[in-house]
Amino acid sequence: MSSDTLAQASTAPEISGPAAVPRIVPQRRYGQWTAAAVVLVLLGLALTSVVRNQAFQWGVVAEYFTTGSVLRGLWLTLWLTAVVMVLGFALGTLLAAFRLSANPVLRAVSSGYVWLFRSIPILVQLLLWFNIGALYPTVLGVKTVDLLGPVAVAIVGLTLHEAAYAAEVVRGGILSVDRGQIEAAQALGLSRWRRWRRIVLPQAMRSIVPPAGNMLIGTLKGTSIVSVIAVNDLLFSAQLIYHRTYQVIPLLMVATLWYAVVTSVLGIGQHYVEKYYARGTGTAR
Repeated sequence: MSSDTLAQASTAPEISGPAAVPRIVPQRRYGQWTAAAVVLVLLGLALTSVVRNQAFQWGVVAEYFTTGSVLRGLWLTLWLTAVVMVLGFALGTLLAAFRLSANPVLRAVSSGYVWLFRSIPILVQLLLWFNIGALYPTVLGVKTVDLLGPVAVAIVGLTLHEAAYAAEVVRGGILSVDRGQIEAAQALGLSRWRRWRRIVLPQAMRSIVPPAGNMLIGTLKGTSIVSVIAVNDLLFSAQLIYHRTYQVIPLLMVATLWYAVVTSVLGIGQHYVEKYYARGTGTAR
């Protein structure tokens, strides 16, 4: 080895460990933190305004929050929501089956139903059913006004309306299932019922549950519209009280708080149902 080579080797830096990894410094997002601080300040000011505003009369809200008439209206709202959702999804599932049928008549009937009831506002539908006696004074020898009271009109109108949306929710859920899995189940000799119960339905529910949960919450809030036909639901109960006491804002706040409580509970339930059906997909949270 020459003297020049020995000199270069003696001056070369010694590497005693792995190469140093450059330190990653996160980007400072001053704009986002500033925006967050502004939003928090505005939110605090809004909450302070609501709490300190004497016009809300929070003492009156607390007084009427659990009164018998309000709780009876709340119970009717919950009962009406449950009945409408069960009947609406039962009819909607039948309509979805018609829409997916190979029979062109059934497909046309289902498509026409969905188009019609999604085109007419729910308030107009309720008013039409409430005044159906003007078109058909008697049905099977019974006066229509005796056959369809306000609660029956609310159930019929809301159910027919919800069924149109439920049909599309169920149809979309079924179409989301991979066709190859159904064909594989057929090749294994599974019966039609077992294919639906073990293959189609569990996978379809992953797509059905989120919009169905939103429909449930929407139906709960939508029942407030039946107050226009004198159904004694939560909102109508609050209206009856403030028509007598003239305490409009606090009674509306009573109804608002009850709707917020119930929708929050339903939202929590929807989260866990979605989590249950998302098992094994890596999307459960």
